[in-house]
Amino acid sequence: MTESFPRRDAHRRIVALTDLLGMQLAGVVAGAAALALFDGLFAVAGLGEFGRVNGWLAVILPVMLAVEEFRAWYGWGRVWAAAGAVVAAGAAGLLAAGLVAWPPLAGGVLGATVTTALFAPLWFYGVRAASARAERSADR
Repeated sequence: MTESFPRRDAHRRIVALTDLLGMQLAGVVAGAAALALFDGLFAVAGLGEFGRVNGWLAVILPVMLAVEEFRAWYGWGRVWAAAGAVVAAGAAGLLAAGLVAWPPLAGGVLGATVTTALFAPLWFYGVRAASARAERSADR
């Protein structure tokens, strides 16, 4: 029997940080490639200048994976873990994108990459810590 990627437990939660991070970063790369392709096609067709599309759209696939992960967990711990990870990672991504004077496509992809790279470990460890705490509280 072959093992699927990413590896998941019985509740459909990704079990390894490397799997989560790899899937999310692959999503950013795929999104960035699709954006560059469409932006290039529009530029060739004379409908705009290349690099003017918003690169933050590259985060769509990682967000879909994060929503799937969120749904696999239960309780308020997942809400707090997600909120904290989104705020911290989103702020870092916005800061990174704002510090460079690149076209919107490149700057947005940089911001999406930074956000994704920080969100994955914050979510992965945060939701596990919150769930473990909730289980300890329930045992009392």
